[in-house]
Amino acid sequence: MGFIKNVKDEIKVIRERDPAIHSSMEVFLYPSFRVMIHYRLAHKLYLKKHYLLARFVSQRAARKTGIEIHPGAQIGSGFFIDHGTGVVIGETTIIGNNVTLYQGVTLGGTGKESGKRHPTLEDNVMVSAGAKVLGSFTIGANSKIGAGSVVLEEVPPNCTVVGVPGRIIKRENEVVIPRETMDQVHLPDPIKEDIQNLQKANTELTNRLLDLENELRQLRKDT
Repeated sequence: MGFIKNVKDEIKVIRERDPAIHSSMEVFLYPSFRVMIHYRLAHKLYLKKHYLLARFVSQRAARKTGIEIHPGAQIGSGFFIDHGTGVVIGETTIIGNNVTLYQGVTLGGTGKESGKRHPTLEDNVMVSAGAKVLGSFTIGANSKIGAGSVVLEEVPPNCTVVGVPGRIIKRENEVVIPRETMDQVHLPDPIKEDIQNLQKANTELTNRLLDLENELRQLRKDT
C-alpha cells in the first residue's frame, strides 16, 4: 500500500508543477518520477542497513535518469526535480516539504567535514538551474537560490540568494511564499546594481569636478 501511495503522490506533484505533462501516463516516463520511486526503495533499504543493496538501487536510477540521490538523504513530501539531468544530492542532505530543484543542482559537501556534511533545505525552498549548495548549513524555509549561484553559508528563511559566492539580495517578511511565485528567472542582479551605483557615483563626481573648475575659472577672472 505504501508503494501505491508513493506512486500516486509523485504523479500528483509532477502534474501540479510541470505544465508540459498532459496525462498521468506521461509521468511514468519522467526522470523525477523514476528516480524518486527508486529513491524511496533505496532509502528504506538504507535505513535497514542494507547499504550495498541500497546503493545498487540508487546507482541504477542514476544511470537511467542522470539524477544521483544518495539513499541516505532524507527527503520530505512534495519534492520535485524539473528536468533533473546533473542533479546530485549527498548522503546527509535533509530536504523538507514542497522543495523544488532544477537541472544541474548540487547539494553537496566541501570535503572538509565529517558527520553531517551536506545542506538542510527547509520547506518550500527553490534551487534554480546549475546552483551549488555546499556544506552542512541550513537554507531557511521559503527561500530561493538563483541560477548558477554557489551558496557556502547559511541562508535565513524568506530570502533570495544569487551570485558566486552566493549572497542575500532580498529578504521577505512573508511567512509562506506560494509555489506558483517561485520564478527562477526574474531575480535581482546584485553585480548589475553595483555597477549602476558606481556609474552614478562617477557621474556625480565628474559633475562636481566640472563645477569646481568653473568656479576656479570665475575666481581667476574676478581677480
